Amino acid sequence: MKTVYHKNARGSIVLVHGAFEHSGRYEWLARQWNDHGFHVVYGDLPGQGEQKENRGHILSFDEYIEAISSWIEEAKNLHSDVILLGHSMGGLAVIRTMEEQHPDITGVILSSPALGIKGGPSRAVHSISKIINWIYPGLRVKTRQAPKTGTRNPDFHTRDLNDPYILDKVSVRWYHEFVRAIDQAFASIDDYPDVPTLVMQAGEDLLVYEDQVEKWYQKVKVSFKRYKKWDHLYHEIFNEPEREKVFQYALSFVEQVLDKEMEGI
Repeated sequence: MKTVYHKNARGSIVLVHGAFEHSGRYEWLARQWNDHGFHVVYGDLPGQGEQKENRGHILSFDEYIEAISSWIEEAKNLHSDVILLGHSMGGLAVIRTMEEQHPDITGVILSSPALGIKGGPSRAVHSISKIINWIYPGLRVKTRQAPKTGTRNPDFHTRDLNDPYILDKVSVRWYHEFVRAIDQAFASIDDYPDVPTLVMQAGEDLLVYEDQVEKWYQKVKVSFKRYKKWDHLYHEIFNEPEREKVFQYALSFVEQVLDKEMEGI
């Protein structure tokens, strides 16, 4: 876990990265939040990033929920106002954390949350993998994410090719826990607490089904929620060439939420 402190913070931001990647890809975003007056707490999810144990493998998606809950606790120790921001699978993990744990936080930002996966295995392979999941859940298989599908930013294309912490293999159990978490995100949607929520979705997402994200957004019962579609942007909206605009939009949402908190005092 990493913590970036601010001397006169107006809140804490918890960042949750997506599948295959790691917290190091969020240094720019962490700096942006810190420069605008926030503590930032983030880290590598179990089996990802610099963690050497069980790389690409989890026994349960609950491992992610537990990790995020510990980051929230750290953020709460720094400031009472906590904003939880998750990207892609990290967004899905944030949703499941909210549904299961009901953390006492101020707001949520979901960046292209993985509520429907494009380019998954065929039905035949999926069926076979169900059997393997029980016999040999730790079996690792090559990831199918094609290069340059996450962002149009050429700086990240070069960086990712030389990044030793990006996963190229995940376990069969990991895949099935991912799929199960998506189903649970919809099945338990009524358990999502009434916390201000911003959903930002890439308009040219090659990895996540936009209609599934919008479906979840329309169904979730939250008093203050916003949906922002970023036309022409690829999946990793905070890495796109337009990321300054994306950040400013997220910042304005957070400031609006904090203002509402002040009005309620």
